[in-house]
Amino acid sequence: MNLYAKPYSEACEQNKAPILAVLREVFTEPGLILEIGAGTGQHAVHFARELPYLDWQPTDQADYLPGIRLWIDEAGLPNLRQPLELDTCRIPWPVAQAAGVFSANTTHIMHWPAVEGLFRGIGQVLQPGGAFCLYGPFNDNGRHTSASNAAFDQMLKQRDPASGIRDFSDLDRLARDNGLRFRRDYPMPVNNRTLVWTRHV
Repeated sequence: MNLYAKPYSEACEQNKAPILAVLREVFTEPGLILEIGAGTGQHAVHFARELPYLDWQPTDQADYLPGIRLWIDEAGLPNLRQPLELDTCRIPWPVAQAAGVFSANTTHIMHWPAVEGLFRGIGQVLQPGGAFCLYGPFNDNGRHTSASNAAFDQMLKQRDPASGIRDFSDLDRLARDNGLRFRRDYPMPVNNRTLVWTRHV
């Protein structure tokens, strides 16, 4: 990584507006939002700026934190916290409680034990009534929802056989096992979706 240039993702620039529309609808009350897999930091800055009533806490693996800090330091937003290292398989998480959780384009990159850890951790930190918003491509009943997603899944598996687009039913089972109830499936551009679960009250 160039230590003097912020990391940049064109996909983040393209999807931040439609994701924001969902977050406005779901995260309506003030509180701490835990972002898992903040990546470049672009989403964190955009959502914290556009949703100033939320306290935004980005997290990711250690290698990504310097780049996220570059975006955060430049933005200078009072409701945007410095990033924390988070490994979904390592308990306890660095945040003990959150009003909401957001993650984008993570479960198809993670190995399955990390996906299990994601839902297990969310079940522990998400406040009753809080929502988990998960953005990305997902399969239905073992089938791809588009030809482009099928090609993307093949590319992922060629690069890392343990990765790949996850099936909604498998994710929903993990959610239910950890005290979450499915709320809504938001169709998004480019054959993506935002899945929303809420913690039982």
